[in-house]
Amino acid sequence: MENNYKVTNNETNQRFEIAIENEIAYLEYRWYKGDLALMHTLVPTEFKRRGIASSLVKFALEYAKEKQLKIIVYCPFVGKYLKNHTEYSFLIDREYTG
Repeated sequence: MENNYKVTNNETNQRFEIAIENEIAYLEYRWYKGDLALMHTLVPTEFKRRGIASSLVKFALEYAKEKQLKIIVYCPFVGKYLKNHTEYSFLIDREYTG
């Protein structure tokens, strides 16, 4: 499911965010040795199954690709997304798997 949600990079809180109604869905990240570690995805219950988490992950992966970063996967949803979108597998830092 592809949707056109507006994703922003909240660098202060280290997360990619989608504002939806009065809630925030986000993918939390951290920096580790120059890699982008994708930690946790949170989508409020009432907004699940709308493609919001997928939009967050796709944005994060495109961000990493554009910035020529490697990623470390800690979030199970990101891992699942990558299994279904192998075109991004080159971004995974094989030295660190979460």
